[in-house]
Amino acid sequence: MERAVRVGVVGVGYLGRFHALIYAGLDGVELVGVADTDQARAQAVAAEAGCAAVASPAALIGQVDAVSIVVPTSAHLAVARPYLEAGVHMLLEKPVAPDMAQGREILRLAEASGAMLQIGHLERFNAGIMALAERIQRPRFVEAQRMGGFKERATDVDVVADLMIHDIDIILALVGGELSDVRAVGTPVLTEHVDIANARLELANGAVANIVASRVSEQTVRRIRVFQAGAYLSLDFVGQTLDIAQPVPRLGQSRPEIVRERIAVEPVKPLDAEIAAFVDCVRTGRQPLVDGAVGLRALEVALTVRRCMAAPGAAAGA
Repeated sequence: MERAVRVGVVGVGYLGRFHALIYAGLDGVELVGVADTDQARAQAVAAEAGCAAVASPAALIGQVDAVSIVVPTSAHLAVARPYLEAGVHMLLEKPVAPDMAQGREILRLAEASGAMLQIGHLERFNAGIMALAERIQRPRFVEAQRMGGFKERATDVDVVADLMIHDIDIILALVGGELSDVRAVGTPVLTEHVDIANARLELANGAVANIVASRVSEQTVRRIRVFQAGAYLSLDFVGQTLDIAQPVPRLGQSRPEIVRERIAVEPVKPLDAEIAAFVDCVRTGRQPLVDGAVGLRALEVALTVRRCMAAPGAAAGA
């Protein structure tokens, strides 16, 4: 019988708790322990998940094959380093790091030890995105909106690192190609960081993407629209519906008929799918869908967007 994959979770706040509970429910996985700077929190989650609460993250090294790191972005390198140096496979929450230098060091550590590194861009595991990706053919214009109400968590970073980076990653995957130009604006509203932002990305292949992200909106909107030759596709993340409009020639008519189709996507919890995929990569040695290089590229574009917002009216070639 194949040995269970031994895992740990470092950081069991709002999101880390879900990591622990999902691991605890997976077949072929042993959740060894959890760690958190708040020991009472660690003990509570450990009791809920049926594992140990360790006094420090270092106590898990040598006891686990893989680990989820779900701590503030500013602490990613410090927390990840000892695990990566020990060759422990890692699911590191997004963004990969607060800056490119630290991001590159995280990737270097993983490569040096042979540790598998997956970055937590969980929207890639959204069933709607997967259905959309299957139908994409050379998109020319993409519009993404990710807006919602204010929440206290994740206010240590701006809305670009908190929310927009999801759509940056998705668009880079769907459209492909190198960036040729970036323009962006944003402003703080309720925190000291930018809370609402708009970015326009131009790619060398001629495609254009417009992204809006807000964490100070009354209504929750999660939508991406794609325009390509012969088709318009619109994915509603919340309703998990994919609308497609395509022109169909009509006999004897100069203009085609616009045929519309709505596809109801079978809902799948993205975090469950992401963690299951991570465990599968650990078990099989398969390359993660969102590896360190992919996460670093998303961070690079997000930082470019941030620089453009800091210099209103300026454009930045990427």
